[in-house]
Amino acid sequence: MTLIVISMATPLLLHGGVSFRALIPFPYTHPHTACKSILNFKIITDRKTRARASILVVRGASQVDAAQPSTSDKQIVPDSDLSISKISFGVVGLAVGTTLLSYGFGAYFNILPGSAWSALMLTYGFPLAIIGMALKYAELKPVPCITYSDALALRETKGTPVLNQVRKDVARFRYGDEQHLDEALKRIFRYGQGGGIQRRNAPILSMIREEVTGEGKYSLVLVFEAKALQLTDFEQRQAKFASFFGPGVTAEVVKGGDNLYEVRLISDGTTQQTT
Repeated sequence: MTLIVISMATPLLLHGGVSFRALIPFPYTHPHTACKSILNFKIITDRKTRARASILVVRGASQVDAAQPSTSDKQIVPDSDLSISKISFGVVGLAVGTTLLSYGFGAYFNILPGSAWSALMLTYGFPLAIIGMALKYAELKPVPCITYSDALALRETKGTPVLNQVRKDVARFRYGDEQHLDEALKRIFRYGQGGGIQRRNAPILSMIREEVTGEGKYSLVLVFEAKALQLTDFEQRQAKFASFFGPGVTAEVVKGGDNLYEVRLISDGTTQQTT
């Protein structure tokens, strides 16, 4: 049996690109047996390396998860407030009118029973269908509203009358308006005036959120979509947002996602809602 000693100056390149410069003696009996010894040593080394790497990855993931703040304690409150303002009159008028017209024609031609009432159904069904189509055309749908449980608890005590009215206005169907908060945005961004923006570049309200700031203050967040505007366009009008939606409100502007900008209207708690 012969011992082969690999010197420090002669690296041994094994299968897979692993090299060793340490002195590695191993018994030699046959070239085939020596190759098997090298491969076995390489396999054992790879297993140990993968095991250490797996432990390192698991530990790293745990450290990252621990560093990120948890949002599981923020519970979203479902909107259970039922009101007639949240019903689409266009859909109701169109459905009732179309039903009366369809049944009226069927009864008039004796396809359906009730021929004595066909004239009455046709008389009222036609204008109802026309009114429903007109309302549907001029309809402005409500924006989504996300309310967290901690913000709901502060709404009555820390919210202002203006913020409460804004929340109610944008969360219901409107008719004839081009967009939500149209009058407010017109004054803040000064459409078509000096130092203002073009109306076609006006931001569009996409959603609102009720949340609590890190200081424990009630905040109503307006999320706008504006493809033609920059963050500086909102920052320059930060004071105007606070003035228009005041009193008792401060405004903060931050960048959201792509083409999204958030205007946080934070109540200072000095202006209470009237009951």
